[in-house]
Amino acid sequence: MHVVVVGLSHRTAPVELREKAALPDRVARAMVRELVGHGAVAEAVALSTCNRTEVYASTPDPTEAERVIVDTLMAHTRISKSELDCVRYQERDERAATQLFRVTSSLDSMVLGESEIQGQVRTAWERAMEEEATGPVLNQLFRQAVEVGKRVRTETSISRGPSSVPAVAVSIASQAFTDLDRRRVLVIGAGQMAEAVLTSLVEHGVGEVRVVNRTVSTARRLASRVGGVGVGFDHLNQELEAADIVISSTDAPHIILDRHAVQTALGGQHGRRMLIVDISVPRDVAADVTTVDGVELRDIDDLERVVEENLNGRRQEAMLGDRIVADAVTGFGDWRLALAATPSIRALRDWAEEVRRDEMDRVLGAAEALSPEERERMEAFSRSLVNKLLHEPTVRARRSAGQADGMRHLESLRHLFGLEAAAAPPQGETVAAGRGMNGVNGVQPSS
Repeated sequence: MHVVVVGLSHRTAPVELREKAALPDRVARAMVRELVGHGAVAEAVALSTCNRTEVYASTPDPTEAERVIVDTLMAHTRISKSELDCVRYQERDERAATQLFRVTSSLDSMVLGESEIQGQVRTAWERAMEEEATGPVLNQLFRQAVEVGKRVRTETSISRGPSSVPAVAVSIASQAFTDLDRRRVLVIGAGQMAEAVLTSLVEHGVGEVRVVNRTVSTARRLASRVGGVGVGFDHLNQELEAADIVISSTDAPHIILDRHAVQTALGGQHGRRMLIVDISVPRDVAADVTTVDGVELRDIDDLERVVEENLNGRRQEAMLGDRIVADAVTGFGDWRLALAATPSIRALRDWAEEVRRDEMDRVLGAAEALSPEERERMEAFSRSLVNKLLHEPTVRARRSAGQADGMRHLESLRHLFGLEAAAAPPQGETVAAGRGMNGVNGVQPSS
């Protein structure tokens, strides 16, 4: 059986097309049921997140399966054929396995090292199993993908350090104030970046929220989303006096927070501290506010520098992650190729068992004086003898399936023992189709 993937992601499609191709749970379930009802698709899993929609399938005919998946995607989503043709990618066998393993390991994510994707992959797999749309091939592939994702996260530092400006801002605030739940944050401005930082702070448990904006309704709207209070710009100095953390993000063309305003707000309070994060361009906060005792200032350059340093570190760790993925693809490839030998091995063992039973019936039928215990010993002896005789051919058959001339050896096995033609692998399945695939040294991970 071949493995194929057809999909689109943030690397190939803008958000407008990703939205059109999104698969809600109900739709994804209907889609995998429909796919496995088609003769070209034996198994199917549909993965859909905000950054990608991918369909994985096990199939004896990859070309036909890819066509069916494309048609089914268009039938179940709002994306058109011309749109899908422009942004889709499709991979087979070792490349399909590599894609899934990189996705599950967050090596293909928009934010390298993000943690949500592994759970999303597992959910997609479990949903397909519930719909009875998976079988031995995709179950093995997804079981191994989940294990690879765990290995990449535990054996590398791919997720270490915040990788966005809002995340860095929250990290700085958490370091400055370990008791965030007792602190008040003041947001100056109500743009997207300010909202992102504020949302992250609230998620991390900051105590109180105040939003100051020139348009009061906008301030109130943002504040209401996080249980805070929104006021007009005329309340800036008053709100500054009670703030521990100040996030400034306006489009003002000039400084709006100078040294005098900050010093007045602190009022000479001994031991009072204030963290100011200026994420505006041009800057909202005068650089000399740092001369006020207890004030720490970080601007957008500081935050972006930390982001870049963390991302550079993640990119280095991603190289280690790709090595783990490559090893995993090899193991899956070995497993898939060995699967081609299974029908022949099963037929060989069935033939040997039939011969054993015929001979035992003949011998035991002529040996009327044997006791039940003696008959059982002869049965056990014959079974053991057959197992020992077949052990080496079985091992060699599985091993040969992963070699360039593996199919020739399997055909010879079937010919020499007169095994049924049904023992042959599906038409089109060749050893060459899986050459170069990699996995975890034959160790099959648990789910």
